[in-house]
Amino acid sequence: MIVIKMSENKFYSLIPFLVFIAVFLGGGILLGDFYKIPSPIAISIGIITAFILFYKTSLNDKVISLVEGCGDSKIITMCLIYLLAGAFAVVTKAIGGVDMMVNIGLSYIPVEYLALGIFVIACFLSMSIGTSVGTIVALGPIVIGLGEKSETPLGLLCGTLLGGAMFGDNLSIISDTTITATQTVGCEMRDKFKENFKLALPAAIITCIILFFMSNDNGGVPLELDTNHNYWLIIPYILILVLALLGVQVFAALFIGIIVAGGIGLIQNDFDFLGLANLIYEGFLSMIDIFLLSMLTGGLARMVEKEGGIQWILKNMQKRMKTPASAEYGIAALVSGVAICMANNTVSILVAGNLAHDVATEYKLSRSYVASILDIFACVVQGILPYGAQVLIILSFTNGKADYFELASHAYYFGLLLIITLVYMMFFRKRTENKEVV
Repeated sequence: MIVIKMSENKFYSLIPFLVFIAVFLGGGILLGDFYKIPSPIAISIGIITAFILFYKTSLNDKVISLVEGCGDSKIITMCLIYLLAGAFAVVTKAIGGVDMMVNIGLSYIPVEYLALGIFVIACFLSMSIGTSVGTIVALGPIVIGLGEKSETPLGLLCGTLLGGAMFGDNLSIISDTTITATQTVGCEMRDKFKENFKLALPAAIITCIILFFMSNDNGGVPLELDTNHNYWLIIPYILILVLALLGVQVFAALFIGIIVAGGIGLIQNDFDFLGLANLIYEGFLSMIDIFLLSMLTGGLARMVEKEGGIQWILKNMQKRMKTPASAEYGIAALVSGVAICMANNTVSILVAGNLAHDVATEYKLSRSYVASILDIFACVVQGILPYGAQVLIILSFTNGKADYFELASHAYYFGLLLIITLVYMMFFRKRTENKEVV
């Protein structure tokens, strides 16, 4: 049982987190870009607030709490996985893997089924590279150009691209959302993938059916694509997925993927050993924001926990959590609320993850199921936020030829995933109890 002392129920200790949210959200709204203020700086302002606000605690104790949180084994593990995931993404892109996957997929798509094809390609690409933003950046300009040629409504193509991009972001083992959810809650990626997949796959299949019957019969000009396909370039992506499903430790899976991708690059003369080393380092640097944010958030969370803030939240949540089912809804509501404020699904999971871990322990919930709930609701909210990075990037590619409402009205995947998840939570909850409790 979670023991909560009345003296520890201090709302004021949550103010540093609220300051972080205010800086992150307020800065994004005022500047019109939620990434203008680096997230590690925003969380640092929250930490400074904690040092000032928690004046009754000695400076030495506050520093110790911060360092303990930053150096927590779950946080460090998560950060190391981020580094390897970044290296894998950069090396595979350097050998032409991303471009080849897009080209192969588009080569087999009839023009009249362009929306369906874009969705499938986006699903596979985002699963492979583990990032919705990366998928959108890679496919966005191509999708807009193909939409104009084929006379397919841009709103439809943009909505399907967004859904497909978030499909993989929600599932991929190298996605920062998956890494964050599994590490904070404490479960294996393979188990979380299985829980998540049985909800995401039906939503994706139904989306495909809808898009199939919305085929564009206007014809359009033939797509001019390179037909010289090098299938070797997609082997690292397939290998990573297979290794993950086989239960290979994520460090080993990512390391093997980097070695295989690097070997292909060396054979093709895309780079030499020195070039490979620099690409790996570039991948490390690409994850520096989420690395620092995760570490500093862990430090702030420990400071808030020592002041009683986490216990205060738990007590208030427990007033509404009378059963395991209500605990699951509470976790879903918590991460959704944070996601609306933060406009960043990874940060939302990071903020809500430790609390979800405690709730899972209290109510004996399956940890992989809780991780799946965190990831699904954070991604659904992120996918439909008009000020989310994914939506803003897609709309920027259209140059005003499509608006948010056109895009959102065709983002079928998110609505279907939400409905399927809620139905599962309402009618199949008992299947998830009393598993993986540690």
